[in-house]
Amino acid sequence: MSLQMQAEQPKQLQLLKVLGPAHIWALGVGIVLVGEFMGWNYAVGKGGAIGALIACWVIGLLYTCVAMIDSEITSTVAAAGGQYTQAKHMIGPLMAFNVGLYLVLAYTMLEAGDVQVAGQLIQIGAGNLGYNIPWQPFTVVALVLLACMNYRGVLATLTVNLVITAAAFASILILVVGTQPWNPGAVLLHKELLTGLPYGWIGVLASLHFGIWYYLGIEGTCQAAEEVRSPGRALPMGTMLGIITLLIAAALTWYVCCGLLPWEYLGWDNELAPLYDAAHVTGSPVLTVILFVGTLFSAIASANGCINDAARAWFSMGRDRYLPIWFGAVHPQYRTPFRSIVFLMPVAAVFALFIPLAQVITFSILSGLLNYTFMPINMMKFRRMWPLGSIQRGFEHPFHPFPSIVLFTICSVTFFAVYLGYGRQLLAMMAFYIVASCWFAFYRYRYVKRGDQFTMPWPRPAGY
Repeated sequence: MSLQMQAEQPKQLQLLKVLGPAHIWALGVGIVLVGEFMGWNYAVGKGGAIGALIACWVIGLLYTCVAMIDSEITSTVAAAGGQYTQAKHMIGPLMAFNVGLYLVLAYTMLEAGDVQVAGQLIQIGAGNLGYNIPWQPFTVVALVLLACMNYRGVLATLTVNLVITAAAFASILILVVGTQPWNPGAVLLHKELLTGLPYGWIGVLASLHFGIWYYLGIEGTCQAAEEVRSPGRALPMGTMLGIITLLIAAALTWYVCCGLLPWEYLGWDNELAPLYDAAHVTGSPVLTVILFVGTLFSAIASANGCINDAARAWFSMGRDRYLPIWFGAVHPQYRTPFRSIVFLMPVAAVFALFIPLAQVITFSILSGLLNYTFMPINMMKFRRMWPLGSIQRGFEHPFHPFPSIVLFTICSVTFFAVYLGYGRQLLAMMAFYIVASCWFAFYRYRYVKRGDQFTMPWPRPAGY
């Protein structure tokens, strides 16, 4: 190709590098914090209040390992797609395709659950004022408005997430102060309400499934890797501060709710918003209003972040031809993956309107678990192929390979816990991914250009 012809080739539009550490924190915590307001309490129904606390810390260890591993690899492989891009560089196309699907389904299903919750919260709030209205229109409106905001730009999207996520977290702190934890027995009744392990250790094992709701989605910070100004600084800082925030929020949430509400009520299938109900039990109208707003904000922030992350993963797969390249387009004005945002919106709407909340979130959990199970393998290969000192890393996580071993072990146990309650869904998801893998291997792979995928200027891996 002549120099003149090269000059005439249009430059491919890129995503904008406009985000800082605060936006990464807002993305990770914003997606996850809704789990403090609802969903985790089903773990109480499986294992009792003490069983749910054990699950909180065991799964907290799982996600701490996830955050450490992601902080090292993604700050080094700084591209949209997060774990999908990691798999593409470390393992190969088939694994990368599956990881991309894990990510898209995990975020899209969580997004569907979030907007479903937001609509039902509006219905509950209206009911408390004496109005009986359906929740479905509010769910659709919330989804459309959030998709429009994501369509128009990532900076405004995650700045909004920063504000409403901080407000939701502040509402938890306000509730804790309002229950006077320094005065045991005045408001919080742990001595009367904590009853040990009603179903024994098998209940504790089963509660691991819903303990994931405390932290599900913190790995979403990786999806913004291509849009941060300084990946080596912003991604580790935002991710690690995010997991610390969530560990604190999870402990405070359990402490307040299990000190105000009987474990049988907390674990009830129709118990939607335990923090809001805990505020209601205190008898304080101010706390009730604050926690209603905090719960609504958390659901909106989570859905907003999930739209962002699912679209980045889908966009990255399209850009690399794992999916039709049409999805790899960037908006000429807003510089967002607009086609991916629009395409995934009706998928989330269908699941939000027609699938029960527990099943929707379980689909998200299963896809997330499959992704986490891949991560230790990826980390081992990354350190073996490019040992410390061979390439510049934005962050080096300590104690390798201990976090990878712990992560793989807890994931294996949690799969069994999910199987105890949702075995059919687990088998159905595995069958879906097997069919999708066959489609990619026998049809789509011929369109993939392997040489175009390796964007990092690294030396030849050790041993190659």
